[in-house]
Amino acid sequence: MVPERFAQRIVEVHGADGVAWLRRLPTIIADCEQRWSLRIGAPFAPLSYNYAAPGVRTDGTAVVLKVGVPHPELMSEIESLRLYAGDGIVRLLQFDCNQGALLLERAMPGTSLAELGDDEAATSIAAQLMRQLWRPVPPEHIFPSVAKWAAGLQRLRAQFDGTTGPFPRALVEQAETLFTQLLSAKVAPVLLHGDLHHENILAAERDPWLAIDPKGLVGDPGYEVGAFLHNQLPDPVAGAKARAILQRRVDQFGEELGFERARVRDWGLALAVLSAWWTYEDHGYVGEEALACAEVLATVKV
Repeated sequence: MVPERFAQRIVEVHGADGVAWLRRLPTIIADCEQRWSLRIGAPFAPLSYNYAAPGVRTDGTAVVLKVGVPHPELMSEIESLRLYAGDGIVRLLQFDCNQGALLLERAMPGTSLAELGDDEAATSIAAQLMRQLWRPVPPEHIFPSVAKWAAGLQRLRAQFDGTTGPFPRALVEQAETLFTQLLSAKVAPVLLHGDLHHENILAAERDPWLAIDPKGLVGDPGYEVGAFLHNQLPDPVAGAKARAILQRRVDQFGEELGFERARVRDWGLALAVLSAWWTYEDHGYVGEEALACAEVLATVKV
């Protein structure tokens, strides 16, 4: 049984392709079970943009089956997992690009970094994992660039006939300016995870922490702090507690990654605005929490 909210999200994002994929999903899962000698359990909850469920191979190995609508982002994930080869990230055991299916090592016990209960320690763990995952870009690759993703704000302008619509004009303009400055900086690009936040870092046995769900992206390593900065913030995001957390995260990433604090803050702000737009683009409503985070980051001292 596919959860209703998951099915709705798939159709919101992928349209008719998503509808067709949902119809095929039970057959894809059954085929993967047979081909890869698996027994698949109930899916993880909540599902987001891909179907993911724990499984066990006939030899007793704990695995995760992940199935998504075949599209370029999923292909980038497969390729990045292949290149990482388990270094700081779960291993890719099998895959089928045509089916959009990945068989992955299961991180055990698999509790997320969000459950650590110590945001300073969590930020330090994320910084260590970032450094571990960054690596030179292969001469030939399929990965999108940070610049391509940043062009999402051009689609925002096009959507609202050159205006910013329901998005605060000052914040959008600030994000546009920051992207121009950040993308023009002479920084050697690296292969990035692309979405390294608390829920994508899991406790494991062979390493204390392993990443999951890489996007596979090429660009300035400063980009990587963005997803983490505006994740797992107390409500309200504009409150004093959230402000203090964001200030410390910016300071800590600056120190532990060797980045200027302004660079950390600027990437976080620009990407928070972009994230709010992606929410609108995929689901039809503004990502208010991401915008609130951007507003707070604009006040962070650097």
